[in-house]
Amino acid sequence: MIKLAVNLSMIFTEVPLIERFALARKHGFDHVEIQFPYELTVEQIRTQLERYSLNLCLINLPAGDLMQGGAGLAGVPGKEHEFYQALQLGLRYATLLHVPNVNILAGKQPLDTDLLPCLNTLASNLKLAVQALADYHIQPLIEMINGTDMPRFLIQNIAQAQDILDAVHHPALKLQFDCYHMAMMGEDILETLQENITQIGHIQFADCPDRHEPNTGSIHYKKIFNWIKHSDYTGITSAEYKPKTSSELSFAWKQQFFDHIE
Repeated sequence: MIKLAVNLSMIFTEVPLIERFALARKHGFDHVEIQFPYELTVEQIRTQLERYSLNLCLINLPAGDLMQGGAGLAGVPGKEHEFYQALQLGLRYATLLHVPNVNILAGKQPLDTDLLPCLNTLASNLKLAVQALADYHIQPLIEMINGTDMPRFLIQNIAQAQDILDAVHHPALKLQFDCYHMAMMGEDILETLQENITQIGHIQFADCPDRHEPNTGSIHYKKIFNWIKHSDYTGITSAEYKPKTSSELSFAWKQQFFDHIE
């Protein structure tokens, strides 16, 4: 059985974030994820989750200036204190809202900084965050993001992610596997899932190359969803795409793949 979620940061953006919970319920979702929930208070989010019987399954730690084109926090030497503050805020939201998964974005290599100090800083910050999250029984995640959309991102492919997993060396740390990003990096999605599923804690999907809903690009999602359904994977599988036309009209895949999946 696939546990399906919808990303409220990229879908239903026609309305403010506070109104997207209702739309998630309207379209039959039990689980939602929010990249950065911090524009709303814990109390506002809790009220919406309770009102619409939803579970918030994933958030990101605050990432500084990453989404505005900066380098972010986790892998930037000299920003350790800012990362610690981000960790405390993320922990507060995750614990009070019973969020089971927290993604830690590695960030980008600054133009004026060598790669090795960035990777060492990332490993050090991850060790701190992973232990703090694990103490609250929250699963920490690291995500691979393609280098076309985010040049100089510190973790772009499976090999780089495996190196970081080895450096941190904590059993709680898992991979957040975004099918879109992996397709953009030229990975065979199904094969890569099959080879790494024991280290994957969360799956996201969008089609490639335009990051719209399934059936708008080159990824064969029927095979992927069928395999996930019959695998030992017990985590969430989440829609994180940019609707091609409107959010309301973007869910044909849900009926096609999840009402009739075999």
